[in-house]
Amino acid sequence: MLSMLEYIKTILQKVSFDKSLFEKELAKAIKMLIPEEVKQLKRWCYAQFGKMYRGVLNRCFSRVGADRIRFT
Repeated sequence: MLSMLEYIKTILQKVSFDKSLFEKELAKAIKMLIPEEVKQLKRWCYAQFGKMYRGVLNRCFSRVGADRIRFT
């Protein structure tokens, strides 16, 4: 059985042909994952799609801090 992170990686690979769909799925994925998984996804995304979608990745991952509510 795939973990959620592995499932998301599969989805992103399958939609990588379409920039807007890729961005939509990446934004959804970031909201679903816990912070440690988001860090792993970020590293993987830049390695896999950094040349093709650097702007999309920068935009989506820059929102991570703003979208999360932190309880301390």
